[in-house]
Amino acid sequence: MSRTSFKSLLSARGWLLADGATGTNLFAMGLESGEPPEFWTVDRPENIRALHQGFVDAGSDIILTNTFGCNRHRLKLHKASGRTAELNEKAARLAGEVAEKADRPVIIAGSVGPTGEIFEPAGTMTMEEGVEAFSEQIAALAEGGVDVVWIETMSAEEEVRAAVTAAKKAAPGLPVVATMSFDTAGRTMMGVTPARFAALAGELGLDAFGSNCGTGSPDLLAAVLEMTEAAPEAVVVAKANAGVPEFIDGEIHYSGTVELAGTYARLALDAGAKIIGGCCGNSFDHVRAMHEALSGYEKGPRPTIDGIIARAGPLTQNAAGHVCAHGHDHGADDAAPRRRRRRRR
Repeated sequence: MSRTSFKSLLSARGWLLADGATGTNLFAMGLESGEPPEFWTVDRPENIRALHQGFVDAGSDIILTNTFGCNRHRLKLHKASGRTAELNEKAARLAGEVAEKADRPVIIAGSVGPTGEIFEPAGTMTMEEGVEAFSEQIAALAEGGVDVVWIETMSAEEEVRAAVTAAKKAAPGLPVVATMSFDTAGRTMMGVTPARFAALAGELGLDAFGSNCGTGSPDLLAAVLEMTEAAPEAVVVAKANAGVPEFIDGEIHYSGTVELAGTYARLALDAGAKIIGGCCGNSFDHVRAMHEALSGYEKGPRPTIDGIIARAGPLTQNAAGHVCAHGHDHGADDAAPRRRRRRRR
């Protein structure tokens, strides 16, 4: 199947299905705690192909490259900052191989996660340094053939600005999507509200924006409602965790069932999201349930918060750190800006 453009596919459909968790599924394949998932692109490419193929088979229209922590600042923790270009380009090409074999158009999204640093004025990272680091990563993703730059799991407005600036500089012409995690009392860790992000997305000219990760689907759906109210015509992304993570017998388990994944997907569409998928904890089966729930579904009335709670469960607060879908640790958050824990479990 020949590749198609992100905008063409989006205009042809009322919704697109993104993929699910990277880390969750790689851990199931044998990824060890503390092992960088990005290294598997070269060391175990067959597993990365299997990851992408699993989501394509489940119905995903968009698959994200295995590059969430593949910027020079993350990689330097493993003495691998010099491998930034190599790992990003290879990851894009691996995903492209899977997409090109599909019997329908599949979009390759180049995953760009946070640097792990705090930007000025709260921290020491300058805008110029951020743009330079993101440009290096995004240029390699573009060289590898991604269809869209997918900036995700952001907390700070300054970091979003840096990543979007880099995308337009390093990959001119490619669509740009950005998502933030509203995991701290309805805001990001650095205090950004969903409505503020909607305004920022308009200012930056994003092709789509939304929320991923966080504390479970009810909280993320509440953020989606706020964003779609602020920007009713925008392309909004919903990529929720599969419930709340818990440590059971030394392993992370998520509370969200496969059945609940279908309910979440329909609620997300009703709330105004046009790109729907999963983040932490979402397996191939979760994504398949989303696809089945959305296929043939006629968009329903806009849900209320009470309606979301009744169907998807209670709103929660992020009380403990967890390992995100990409295999990276996120520390416990509070309302005050603070440095993320940069170690990996």
